[in-house]
Amino acid sequence: MDSHTTTSRTVGDAFLDMVDRQGNATALRWRQGDGFGSWSWREYADTVARTAGGLRELGFVPGDRAVLLMRNQPAFHACDMAVVFNGGVPISIYTSSSPEQIAWLAGHCDATVCFVERALLERVLAVRNRLPRLRRIVVIDNEDTIDVTDSPGAVTLLATVSDSEPLDLRAAANSLRPTDLITVIYTSGTTGPPKGVMLTHANVVAEFSALQPHIGPDGRNERVVSYLPMAHVAERIVSHYLPMFWGSQVTTCPDIGQLSQYFADVRPTFLFGPPRVFEKMCAGVRAVLAATAPERQAVFERALAVGHQVAELRAREADLPAELAEQWARVDAEVLGPVRQLLGIDQTRIMVSGAAPLPVEVLVFLRDIGAPMSELFGMSENTGALIWDPIRVRPGAVGRQLEGMELAVAADGELLCRGPVVFAGYLNDPGRTAEALDSEGWLHTGDIASIDADGYVRIVDRKKELIVTAGGKNISPANLEAELKTIPLIGQAMVVGDRQPFLAALAVLDPEVAPAWAKSQGIEAESLTELSRHPAVIEAVVKEVAVLNQRVSQAEGIRRISLLGEEWQPDSEELTPTMKLKRRGVLSRYGLIIEELYSGGGVSVDTVRIPDQSAQVTAAAD
Repeated sequence: MDSHTTTSRTVGDAFLDMVDRQGNATALRWRQGDGFGSWSWREYADTVARTAGGLRELGFVPGDRAVLLMRNQPAFHACDMAVVFNGGVPISIYTSSSPEQIAWLAGHCDATVCFVERALLERVLAVRNRLPRLRRIVVIDNEDTIDVTDSPGAVTLLATVSDSEPLDLRAAANSLRPTDLITVIYTSGTTGPPKGVMLTHANVVAEFSALQPHIGPDGRNERVVSYLPMAHVAERIVSHYLPMFWGSQVTTCPDIGQLSQYFADVRPTFLFGPPRVFEKMCAGVRAVLAATAPERQAVFERALAVGHQVAELRAREADLPAELAEQWARVDAEVLGPVRQLLGIDQTRIMVSGAAPLPVEVLVFLRDIGAPMSELFGMSENTGALIWDPIRVRPGAVGRQLEGMELAVAADGELLCRGPVVFAGYLNDPGRTAEALDSEGWLHTGDIASIDADGYVRIVDRKKELIVTAGGKNISPANLEAELKTIPLIGQAMVVGDRQPFLAALAVLDPEVAPAWAKSQGIEAESLTELSRHPAVIEAVVKEVAVLNQRVSQAEGIRRISLLGEEWQPDSEELTPTMKLKRRGVLSRYGLIIEELYSGGGVSVDTVRIPDQSAQVTAAAD
């Protein structure tokens, strides 16, 4: 880290230093026709300066807050930093938010300005009368068809705001302080009303300082795809703040459904994602294999076995024996390298999962094909990343504490952390702030964890999400769900059983693997729903669940299962925008099915007998 990166530095300083350092290099790219449009760092800074000048003319003053309601695109980055250089606080809102949610969030943070995408404008207008402090609604699409007036709370165009005398960013940066808020991240509200996590410039500077030993000092040759919502702390760190310190190039992807194409076009060198992104990678490879001849599958499995040996040695930072190195060079060139190229990760040097447990089998599979897969742990309240080791990976653990962090485990098993990345508290919520931060500065993460003698941390589950069965057993549903998702036919799963005599599960068929597997078995079906009702599919899944039950304690065994054919989508009743399970949403939507599981419905796993464990089928798609 350079000498300027101290606790007295701000994100504004980092941004301007990067403009000075590599002003002509590409900072941001976006899809434009058959190619990509781009801004250099200097063009990025010019857009920020003009937008910031326009904001000041609108009466935006230090301490004001602005909400941003838009998909991943360059305008987000420019508008966000324009607010920052004015001494304000930019706050991103999930684009899936309803008018009611927008009103609550914008009202809770006392937003005076709202930057909004044209397609989402009507949601803001529907609740504008409930937001008396909202002075301006700035539409970023610059459409002439929008009704623009000068009345209070009026709609204006970003082009109009940006057509202003540029703000002197250097002078503005000198007025920023490390203790100033850089943003407020609202939690998804899966376990209660959203909480506004207040992060400061000093928090972000400390986060980069902790990450730098693992990512390297210079990111000018690094490529990142921005695709998760900017309302999520991980995306905000990886593709918004990190480039200002590191110099990486960001390509914005506004539609997560096009992610695989963006990976193919961009060839990202740094890739963060929630587990589902990597689960789908594995599922895609397995689906292709399921449709190939048995001899080709055998070739792949042999290559994978070589890759596994290599991955284990690399995790110990050990040299490869000459014979293994020769085998690896051959299988990498002929088999595994082409697979990584197909996935768009052949140039990826850092690949990391977070936000929820990554199934061990997924991590191992990706490392075995030569991908630099790792897992980290963090949360909004500690500025995104707290625990990570991208090289010395131990499957099942999320790594070791980053530099400058302190970790402890409370008497009840809850993970505690302390350090410069810990947030400043919850906005307008001293009660919940006191619950999270104790008098000694320890952040109570809400996660049950263990730390081994080497400092590796294993996360058991969220403290509030542990299932307590009727027999009094404490069970981690997240770990069992991760296990269920290693069954190739299963794409999503949720385990239930709180205050019940046994555990049961809802399982959603994988939309890529299940049809391919069915075709290989001669099964014809029009839809996933039809497949979910097919006896052969049900039998294959239940047999795999029975195998899983042999690997866990009796109390953790899944006794009944209901197979679903409707895929759970990101940003829905079942999943958050970052594909984290919404337990309350699933319980609400599938309440009747869950009730039936405890009254004889679904399929019983207990009736399945696996007499010879050595002969068990370990992958339903093989």
